[in-house]
Amino acid sequence: MRIFIASDHAGYELKEAARDHLRQAGHEVTDCGPTSYDPLDDYPSFCLSCGEAVVAHPGSLGIVIGGSGNGEQMAANLVDGVRCALVWNEDTATLARQHNDANVVSVGARMHEREEALALIDAFIATPFSGDERHARRIAQMAAYERGRCGSV
Repeated sequence: MRIFIASDHAGYELKEAARDHLRQAGHEVTDCGPTSYDPLDDYPSFCLSCGEAVVAHPGSLGIVIGGSGNGEQMAANLVDGVRCALVWNEDTATLARQHNDANVVSVGARMHEREEALALIDAFIATPFSGDERHARRIAQMAAYERGRCGSV
């Protein structure tokens, strides 16, 4: 699986661990930054790059990591075509994929121990979209709004 990953300074250590973990599992991982720890970094550019890469490579997935994961999720979701879900347990990680066909996951590094965070990422990656008509219909409604930005679906 092709995976793009990004973080802020608070998520940098977990990003490094997740990148290595995923590569060891056989995934093709591209690090969208940061490339070094900087307590004053600005995460939006890294998360936007991650989201853009996911959209440019259909079938790929993305991971954004921050202290809480909230800002990173917000930044990634600014990219048309990204459906980024903030996850906090394995149920939310699997449901993000099964029901929402999320293509980017956001994890809060300060909210989880390393092994728990890696388990959330693994659950997200391992879960396919169910393809159920009701879920596909709802995703299509959001995509139509995104394309038109007109408010009616």
